[in-house]
Order: sequence, then structure tokens, then C-alpha cells
Amino acid sequence: MSCWQTVQDYALRSVGIGERLLPRDGFTLCEQITLIGSGMIWNIYFGVMALITGFFLATALAVAKGSGNRWLRKPAEWFIFVFRGSPLFIQFFFAYFLFLSLKGVNPFFDPFTAAWLGALIVLFLNTAAYTGEIFYGALRSIPKGDTEAADAYGMSGWPRFKRIVWPTMLRLAWPAYTNEAIFLFHATTLVFFSGFPAWQQRGDALYYASYFADKTFNPFVPYPILAGYFILFTLVIVSVFGLIGKQLNRHLPADRRSRPRFAATLMR
Repeated sequence: MSCWQTVQDYALRSVGIGERLLPRDGFTLCEQITLIGSGMIWNIYFGVMALITGFFLATALAVAKGSGNRWLRKPAEWFIFVFRGSPLFIQFFFAYFLFLSLKGVNPFFDPFTAAWLGALIVLFLNTAAYTGEIFYGALRSIPKGDTEAADAYGMSGWPRFKRIVWPTMLRLAWPAYTNEAIFLFHATTLVFFSGFPAWQQRGDALYYASYFADKTFNPFVPYPILAGYFILFTLVIVSVFGLIGKQLNRHLPADRRSRPRFAATLMR
């Protein structure tokens, strides 16, 4: 079988398109690269969806934690404390058995026991907690002169938050938020170890890497391939977030614009 034929058969296997059976022997480098790359579709799905949804919840958590209203502040503080204070793997474990118990009460919760939804919810809540703390720190760091200037112009409430507070918060939080996005993307590998079953028994990138390592008794081929994919997509994240950060800082003089430190980001 040619490498191109292998790509056609297995490139979309993780989402149920293409060859159903995995190769049983004579594992080629092309098969390993293709199948592990196919599994990356799920890792990207988990990372992108959790990041997008978690961004909005994190903004709400940061505002609530900084609120003078105790009924808003305390739930946000406890939410952030619980999800930052407990290991992500334990959160997967408890969430799976919670959804499994709810499924026994109401069939509505049946999809929640699958990885595509249940594991995504855990990642969404986890990244919202970490990002909420990052945004809260940025809110506390907003220069007082910015808000005083907004007050002097007669801006208050939602207009002041939308035009002054929120953009400044994002600008200050963006370098740390970039690291959180990278960290979240790497954390998607834990879905493989969680109790959530893969959709139609088709797993993520670590599932295929482990399959080849078990079959060939040689982990030094599939796992470096997996690491290479993650390094590649980390570079994509750093580049995309760098462009967004440049847009957020476009009003600043060139010498005051923060530049992403690629080496430090990648080492973390």
C-alpha cells in the first residue's frame, strides 16, 4: 500500500471516515504519522472548543470575583479555588461518575458520558477557572488613570467596561493567557486516561500512539511523532495569539508593545 493510499484510508479515521480496521502488522512510518495525525483532530477539537467557551465564562468569573457584591464574589472565588486546587485527572474521574449516575436517572445525560461532550465540559470548566484568575489579576492591574479618564468623560457601567476595562484587561492578561492556551492544548492528552469512552472506539492522538507502541514494542517512534505534532500546533498557537496580542497593543508606541517570548513559552 502506498503512503498516499494510507493517508486516504486513515487520515479521517478518528471521526469515523475511512478504513475501520487498524493495521495489524508491518507498521510503516506513514501509517503511524497518518493515524496519530488523525487523532489530533480530537485534541484540536477539545482545545479549541474549551478555549472559546472558557474565555467567556472566565471573563464573567473575573468580573464576579472583583465585584463588591458578596453573592457574586464568593461563588466565583470558590469555583476558581476548587478547579485550580484539584488535579485535572481527578476532575475527569468525578465528572464521569457524576454523569454516569445522572444517566441512570434521566437518559438526557447519555451524551455526557461520552468523551466528545463530558470531557469537553471538564476542560471548559478547568480552563475557565485558570483563565478567570488570570483575568482577575489583569483587572486589578488596570491603571487607575484609565478608569478615572473614563469617569471624566461620563462613561460608566457597560460602556466603560466594553471600551476601557475589558480591552485593557485583555492586553494585560494576554501573555499569561497564551501560556494557558498552550497548557490546555497539552492537557487534552489526559482525555485518553479519563473514564470517558472514545466516540465509536476511535480515540485521540495518544490512543493511536499507545496502540503503535504496544504493537511494535518500540515507543521511540510513535511518541516522538506525537510530540512533534504538539510542538507544531504549539507554534501555531503562539503565532495566532501573537498576532492577536499585536492587534490589542496596536495603539501603544512600538517600544512599549509586549513581544511574546517564544523560548520561555515553549519551555513551559
